[in-house]
Amino acid sequence: MNKKIILVTYPDSFTLAEAKSLVDSADRETVKIFTQKYLNHSQYGMGAGKAEEVKESVKETGAEQIVVDERLTSKQMHNLEKLAGVPAIDRERLILDIFYSRATTTEAKLQIELAEIKYGMPRVRENAKLTSGNERAGKGGMGEYVVDVKFRDMKRRMSFIKEKLDEAKKKRQLYHVQRVKTGMPVVSLVGYTSSGKTTLFNVLTQEQKETSSSLFTTLSTTTRALQLHGKEALLTDTVGFISRLPTYMIDAFKSTLEESLAADVILLLIDASEDLQNVRIKYTACWKVLEELEVDRSKVIVVFTKYDVLGSEEAVGRIAQDLAIPHPLAISSKTGYGLHKLKTLLNSPLGKKVPV
Repeated sequence: MNKKIILVTYPDSFTLAEAKSLVDSADRETVKIFTQKYLNHSQYGMGAGKAEEVKESVKETGAEQIVVDERLTSKQMHNLEKLAGVPAIDRERLILDIFYSRATTTEAKLQIELAEIKYGMPRVRENAKLTSGNERAGKGGMGEYVVDVKFRDMKRRMSFIKEKLDEAKKKRQLYHVQRVKTGMPVVSLVGYTSSGKTTLFNVLTQEQKETSSSLFTTLSTTTRALQLHGKEALLTDTVGFISRLPTYMIDAFKSTLEESLAADVILLLIDASEDLQNVRIKYTACWKVLEELEVDRSKVIVVFTKYDVLGSEEAVGRIAQDLAIPHPLAISSKTGYGLHKLKTLLNSPLGKKVPV
């Protein structure tokens, strides 16, 4: 049975829908949604009046947890929990919970643990103050403070994880060098989570990777052979992007993302079946991540997915014009529309990019 939660998010339709999807992907049931224009109030994140409404709703609905769709401090969560009488988590904690449930490889689990430590470190000292009445909890006498020991243990564990991830990165770099020697080009799929990357990956490689409407179905990088017209390439699929993803989470996945970004061509997939405002937000969010990772823009080809839902070249043209994309390419993994054109583009030759 899924945990019942009360969701507190922003009132705009895109943010509200994405927050609801995050909750669903974390296997929780939303029993009540509250919206507020600002979630940066000092005491509870939300305003005091809204916090009182949430408290009453907890009693009425039997909710077991409060999810606030913003980054909260330990103090804000503590205050909200004390008021409402149930645990409270923020957006970042919710995303980490989803990551935990999706991770299958050792490397993905290490990356998530690294993100977990980076999430927790700023909160260690604050939590200690909250649980000890603002007095630092000690071991007695002149001994070390418990919080200092915990902080040092976290730093030690973080160093160990980074070493392991560096080892994995070196193996990938060696593989990359070997691949360059063979002259086999690499095509990478990137895009917003649930943009259709894994579905396209399966169609192009005859794979059976899990696909789902849930967010973050794919966390680990997968590479398979891609047959073009008379040429073989490698196709890579990896974790999807999302808006307001904190830098430390991007950093945690940087090692696997770098493998994708080292590709000869990067296909940036955009779900064109959504309304224009949502497409615009997701397109901007993807580029924000790519720029943070210092991607070479000349390697990027924008591909509009789910053409079977969109239905017309005119609609594609309108979206492309709004996003200032001069050479729109639309495909449907479901019907096969545009896939021949995509393969032809990748094959002619693979380094001849379409500017974004």
